[in-house]
Amino acid sequence: MNLTDFRTLGRTGLRVSPLALGTMTFGDPSWGADEATSVEILDRYLDAGGNFIDTANRYMDGASERVIGTYLGKHPGLRDRLVIATKFALTMDADDPNNGGTGRKAIRRHVDESLARLGTDYLDLYWQHNWDRHTPLEETISTLDDLVREGKVRYVGLSDTPAWAVARMATLAEWRGWTPIAAIQVEYSLLERTSEGELFGAARELGLGVMPWSPLANGVLTGKYTRENPNPAGSGRGMFVGRHLNERTWSLLDALGRIAATHDTTVAAVALAWVQQQQPVTSTIVGARTVGQLAANLASLEVALTPGELAELDGLTVPDLNFPVPFLRDFGVPAQQGATTINGLSA
Repeated sequence: MNLTDFRTLGRTGLRVSPLALGTMTFGDPSWGADEATSVEILDRYLDAGGNFIDTANRYMDGASERVIGTYLGKHPGLRDRLVIATKFALTMDADDPNNGGTGRKAIRRHVDESLARLGTDYLDLYWQHNWDRHTPLEETISTLDDLVREGKVRYVGLSDTPAWAVARMATLAEWRGWTPIAAIQVEYSLLERTSEGELFGAARELGLGVMPWSPLANGVLTGKYTRENPNPAGSGRGMFVGRHLNERTWSLLDALGRIAATHDTTVAAVALAWVQQQQPVTSTIVGARTVGQLAANLASLEVALTPGELAELDGLTVPDLNFPVPFLRDFGVPAQQGATTINGLSA
C-alpha cells in the first residue's frame, strides 16, 4: 500500500489517501513544529503522493490554517489537487458566548475565517469538531447544507460526536434532502477501541467513512515508552498518556515489538498498520512534529499484518463495550459485520 492507493470517503465520490496528514502541531514550536518544519512535513507528505490534509480553526489558535494557507499561496495550482479539511465548534474567543459551538451564527463566522486563513474559496470537507449539546441538530446540519449550496464547502463530517447524534443527523439530512454526512472522526487505536461498538455500527449502517485520530495513543504506541522507561524524553503530553501506562499496555508493546522485528519495521508502524487494516476505517490521521516522525508513520503503509498477527493484537486489547453489545455477544450476535466496497474502492 502507498499514499496513492486512494479510497472513497463513505458514500461520496471523494478519493482520499489512506493516511491523512494531521496538522495540529503546525505553527507552534513550543511543543509542535515551527513553520519551516511544517513546510518540510508538507513537502514530504505531498512528494509521497498524499492528497488529504486535516486541520482545524482552533489548532494553534489559527496558526495551523495560516501555515497551510501560506504554503498553498506559494504553490499555485496545488490547491485543487488536494483534499483540505478543517473544523468548527471550538471557540476562538472565550469572551464571546456566540463564538464557539455549532449554532448558525458561529458556523457562518468560522467558515469565513477559516477560508481566509487557508487562502482558498472552498473547503473540501468541513467537520463538526465536537457535539454541542446546546444547539439543535437540525440547526447545525441545515447550516452546513447552506454552505454546500453556496459553494463554500463540498462535503461535511462529524468528529467526536455520540453515535445517536451521528445517526440522527445523517437521517435528518437524508430525509430532508440536505447534504449527506460523509464521514466521522473518532479516537481509535489499539488502546482505545470503544468506537467499535455504537460508532462503527452507525458508520456501517449509514455508509459513513471512518477516520481515526490518535492512532498511536498520544505516542504511547511509538515504542519510546517501556517498562524500564515509562517517562521518556520528549513525553511532554504526559497528562494524556498516563491512563495507558499499565501492565496491559506493556504486554501489548512486547507483542508489537516482536511483530515489528518479524516485519523489519518499528512498533509505531505495526500499531498504525493494525488501525489501517480494521473495518470500516477509511483514512487514518497521522500527525508529526518532525519529518522523521512523518517518515516513521508512512512506513506503516508497507506493513501487511497476517491474520494471526491481527488476531493476537485484537486479543490483547479487547474493548469493554456498552450494553447491549456484551448481551448480544452472549447470544452469538457478532458486534461487527463484513467490510463493504463502493465503486470498487475500500469504504
